[in-house]
Amino acid sequence: MALAVGMLVYFALPSEPPPAAWWLAPPLLLLALWLGVRHPMLGLGTGLPAAAALGFAVAGWTTAAQPPALEPPRTATVVLGEVVNVEALPEGRRVTLAAPRFGEGPPESRQIRIRLRANDPARPRPGDRLRVRALIRAPGGPTQPGGFDFQRHAWFSGLGGSGSALGPAEVLPGEAAPVFAGLRAGIEARVAAVLPGAPGAVAAALLTGGQSAIPAGDLAAMRDSGLAHLLSVSGLHIVAVMGLGFWVLRALLALVPGLALRLPLKPVAAVAALALGGAYMLLTGGQVPMLRSFLMAALGTLGLLAGRRVLTLRALALAAAVVLLVQPAAILGASFQMSFAAVLALIAGWDWLRPRLPAAGPGASWRRRLILAGFGLVATSLLAGAATTPFGLHHFGRLQVYGVLANAVAVPLTSLLVMPAGMLAALLMPFGLERFALLPMGWGVEAVLAVAHAVAGWPGAALSVPPIPAWGLGGCAFGMVWLCLWRTSWRLAGVPLILLGLGSGALDRPPDLLVSGDGRLIALRAGGELYLQKLSGSSALVRENWQRQLGVAQVTALPRDGEAAGGVVRCTGGACRLDPGEGLPRAVLLRGEAPGAACASAAVVVSAEPVRGACAAQVVDRFAVWRNGPHAIWLEPGGVRVLSDRAHRGDRPWVPPVPRPRGLASAEPLAAVE
Repeated sequence: MALAVGMLVYFALPSEPPPAAWWLAPPLLLLALWLGVRHPMLGLGTGLPAAAALGFAVAGWTTAAQPPALEPPRTATVVLGEVVNVEALPEGRRVTLAAPRFGEGPPESRQIRIRLRANDPARPRPGDRLRVRALIRAPGGPTQPGGFDFQRHAWFSGLGGSGSALGPAEVLPGEAAPVFAGLRAGIEARVAAVLPGAPGAVAAALLTGGQSAIPAGDLAAMRDSGLAHLLSVSGLHIVAVMGLGFWVLRALLALVPGLALRLPLKPVAAVAALALGGAYMLLTGGQVPMLRSFLMAALGTLGLLAGRRVLTLRALALAAAVVLLVQPAAILGASFQMSFAAVLALIAGWDWLRPRLPAAGPGASWRRRLILAGFGLVATSLLAGAATTPFGLHHFGRLQVYGVLANAVAVPLTSLLVMPAGMLAALLMPFGLERFALLPMGWGVEAVLAVAHAVAGWPGAALSVPPIPAWGLGGCAFGMVWLCLWRTSWRLAGVPLILLGLGSGALDRPPDLLVSGDGRLIALRAGGELYLQKLSGSSALVRENWQRQLGVAQVTALPRDGEAAGGVVRCTGGACRLDPGEGLPRAVLLRGEAPGAACASAAVVVSAEPVRGACAAQVVDRFAVWRNGPHAIWLEPGGVRVLSDRAHRGDRPWVPPVPRPRGLASAEPLAAVE
């Protein structure tokens, strides 16, 4: 936990710390070790800040080790690069290119992703070289201040840009394909040949980890029903793979008397199952939930070999520490947070429940076994669902009401039919017999999808709620850790913190106006509704993210002329005025009207076009968002509060510098151009 806190402090800074701050960790760690041998409590007291300093330093070192940001050409260009990954889409394919060249330029240090045309006959595979004319854009920033930082994610993932092909792709021979990338592409192709459509896309996702081919409607149904976690390859899947591999191998070895009498079958099968789980992790791309699951499985195997208890919080802590040391930025993502929170709650909940449950030994009746199995399934869904709810609310602003019921049906189907059939299909692929296993797997997947669509269609299945702020999520996380780590009655002190964090969304006032980074979308919040001005070329992704971040199910277009929200919004052909009430400042959205009157009557003026000339009010126009990204505006009793994305994120390596017009000398002041 201290390691994680140090990393969070680093990512929360407005600018890069001096490199000297990174070297505070080694002496603190040595001091903690020295004190721990002589005075354990002093060692613990020193070890916590030492671990935090280590997390701070590792995050800084990892950031500094990343290659510089990519500056793609502003116009279409011919791109040549080595294919390292091919993703199937509902329509077409998307390729990832390593060491890309733009035109005749040198190879770049970052990868790029290109979406090929839907009718492109090219079938590139990992290891090939690809030449295509495309328009590449650097990763975009957050859709609003405080939103998900796509640029930070791209900085740490090695992505330099993405775009779309403008012509047919040319596949050239290359070097040998990476083993697991080529295997992944081959498995996906074979699955799609037997199981076309959504069942095949979901089946391929369970076997290889790629979700890009799943149709949007099915993906939304899985999400709204609370079954999206089944698509994220993690503990459930590696348990099925390793567990089935362990029992099958142990049974096969037991059939050979010479081996059964001479070998310790259980340890041998456990080590072989761990190797199988490692191969599955590499095949699925080593995502954070899978890395966490494999590390815990490795510790569990070590515990089994040593005759020690397997399922402990120490195993979870060691897995978390390894993941954080390898990928410090993972702590900011929903995948890491939800995965570790769910397992933390499951381990702590099992420790608390185990002595209170009736035994189900060899002499227990089948009714007791069935009841306990059903109780375990429901308790698992409840614990995991409750633990991940705060993180889901923070990142997605969605609450799945019937997730427990959906999981009660879909999880057994996945564990007992889908994954075993998928494993059998993978084993039969070298012989060309995978169809006999993929068909039953497809039946199971179709049943899971049917459950997802049925539950997602129930009234109120997925509620849009205002996301809880970062400070509320921090309170929830601290309260959850306090509740799960302690064993005495003071563990209950974590419950009020969890409740406060869950209710923090009601204490956090959303902005009254939002302006997108290109000025084509401007939103006004009034009367509990969101009114939108949408210009040609506006982004649907930005609109959807705004709805999610504000907890609004739908938006309403601003009227051309007339009133809305009980007169709070008044529009004419040239402007819309937002007057929230007595004692609160007024905002004006210009739509062609001269700024003179608006500057005199409002506290803030918003415009999708540049506002020329002096203005007494604060101005958020096309120039402002071009320089500093999306803006959020609050109309408060003390005045207007304006927050830009650049001001919120600060001066970090993944934040692009302030743009300058073409042909402007670096020393020339930007105001002179405006």
